[in-house]
Amino acid sequence: MSEQEALEGEAGPRPWHGGSGSPRLHVVTGKGGTGKTTVAAALAVALAGPGRRVLLCEVEERQGISQVLDVPPLGPDEVEVTAGLDGGQVFGLSVEAGPALAEYLRLFYKLGRAGDVLQRIGAIDFATTIAPGVRDVLLGGKVYEATRRRVGTRRTPPTYERSEPFFFDAVVLDAPPTGRVGRFLNVTEHLADLARVGPIRSQAESISSLLHSPATAVHVVTLLERMPVQETLDAVAELRSTGLPVGAVVVNQVRAAEAAADLALLRRGAPDEEVLAGHLSAVGVRPGPQTVSGLLETGFEALARWDLEQELREEVDTAGRPVLSLPHLPDGIGADAVFQLGWMLREQGVTP
Repeated sequence: MSEQEALEGEAGPRPWHGGSGSPRLHVVTGKGGTGKTTVAAALAVALAGPGRRVLLCEVEERQGISQVLDVPPLGPDEVEVTAGLDGGQVFGLSVEAGPALAEYLRLFYKLGRAGDVLQRIGAIDFATTIAPGVRDVLLGGKVYEATRRRVGTRRTPPTYERSEPFFFDAVVLDAPPTGRVGRFLNVTEHLADLARVGPIRSQAESISSLLHSPATAVHVVTLLERMPVQETLDAVAELRSTGLPVGAVVVNQVRAAEAAADLALLRRGAPDEEVLAGHLSAVGVRPGPQTVSGLLETGFEALARWDLEQELREEVDTAGRPVLSLPHLPDGIGADAVFQLGWMLREQGVTP
């Protein structure tokens, strides 16, 4: 049994914040287009119970959170973006490498406004371009600070006094997609040839310690399509191989179960085209022969897709992680949809 398997045990790490010893940092990843930002936002509002503060942050500068929640663009300062499902607070943050490094220089090197000057002249962009591992440490460092911050703790520099409760009860990170999340989370490995000692290396090791601990859970979002499912399985295997704690797999945009009953009619055999045309006429539709045959063809395509989705769902189960399902919402995604999905996560065991 590997060290990670021993850590997870038979049932795996508890993927939600439900008390002492449960994860506080929830990293949400997934193949591009699977809806990971929407799922991250829904998870944040689900975790924001009465009197609780949850931080929802992103590190790709896409402003995905602001678009999903329909709020002004986020910046490097934490601002309240929405309420939780039943009285908590959700704060938003967009972590950018430049401001993160400027803050790092102020906190640990006492450079004051010199860090801002370096950012304005492009020195920070140059440094993080030639050394992308440093960029990931800076982004991860900001998330680390927010996760470890205590109520009443001074942030210049942060001391993380254990006598006070955590400032944020949970942190939800809208992380890079599955193709890049392994590199982003394994910060120390990718700094091996760049910084063997010193404060950057020390911070990378602190971040890595948090990410590889039971305080973190990495959740993977997928669709019931071949490429996203395969990428999800590959991501789970990669995360496990590097000792990162895998949380749940979230299957997004699942079609309603009622569709199965409708498709079962086709599975029993194709209806007579004349009978189908008669039914359509009875409800005021006057179909031609091509319309009727086109409807039947569409129905059989839907049946084949349904069968494929059930097969792919079985493959998702082979990952051995808790699986949550969220439906396809025909009215689109927005703040109301995020709350709707948040309640569905609650019904599946995501509790504050």
